[in-house]
Amino acid sequence: MVITGCAGFIGSYVTKACLKRGWQVYGVDNFTYAGSRHFVEKMRKKYDNFFFKEKDICELKHIPDCDYVINVAAETHVGNSIVDSTNFISSNINGVKNLLDLIKIKPNNVQQPPVFFHFSTDEVYGDILEGAHTEEDLLNPSNPYSASKASADLLIKAWARTYDIKYNILRPTNNYGIRQYPEKLIPLSVKLLQRSKKIRLHNNGEPIRNWLHAKDTANAVLTIIDSGKCNEIYNVAGGFEQTNLETVQKIIAAYYKDEPSRPLLWEDCIDFSHSREGQDVRYALNDGKLRKLGWKPEINFDKQIEHIVRFYKKTFTW
Repeated sequence: MVITGCAGFIGSYVTKACLKRGWQVYGVDNFTYAGSRHFVEKMRKKYDNFFFKEKDICELKHIPDCDYVINVAAETHVGNSIVDSTNFISSNINGVKNLLDLIKIKPNNVQQPPVFFHFSTDEVYGDILEGAHTEEDLLNPSNPYSASKASADLLIKAWARTYDIKYNILRPTNNYGIRQYPEKLIPLSVKLLQRSKKIRLHNNGEPIRNWLHAKDTANAVLTIIDSGKCNEIYNVAGGFEQTNLETVQKIIAAYYKDEPSRPLLWEDCIDFSHSREGQDVRYALNDGKLRKLGWKPEINFDKQIEHIVRFYKKTFTW
């Protein structure tokens, strides 16, 4: 299978899960600031079934024969999209169109063209104050990032209808784990604490998020592939939610555990002065459709957060 964005955070988990299955993996990545060359080199040395091509998905001219194209390549940070949405339009829309067109022109005289397995996001639905979004809900994005992802989802549905391209779309909640670039909340908070800076929490830390470990996300991909299902959309969630303030309080507690320099109050570590444009109040997904295939989250946030914080304390990223 082809995995785009294989050097990124979620892409690295999906790539490793597929390699451990013994599947042939052809990774594609253009190594933006968030991509890890170290991960790619490690996989090259460890797995004979891993092949790699350094390329932007917008510039790919050919997709090798495969069963699946798993597209994890994307620009993902909401804050960056608000500052400048150019790269988001390029990767998340134009890049997806290019992949769809490359699949469209694959000859089917030898084998069926690959299934396009696309990573979307819970943010395409917009926020929801009560209850949870299902896969049938209308898309209502709130910022340039989520709008670009929603556009890609619609392109996929249109190419499937017009050109009979087979697809699956996965819409996960907030992912966490190791190897995440420090623009996301957990590694960013650790980095700020390392620099004796306050953690800037938007909107008083009140927005609510559902946290999903990237390993559980990768297992969701394997579950869907094993099921043989096609032309479906699946939500995937971590099974619990908490405010961003609650998340940061847990990060602070894990960071200063057993340290004599621990601040007297967690309030001393947080800056509440900023509000984000287009801030979504709460994301929540109903992932009952995926759970019917036998998937469920296995990793507990509260049991993992100390391990993850320790990792980022030892692995400073500029």
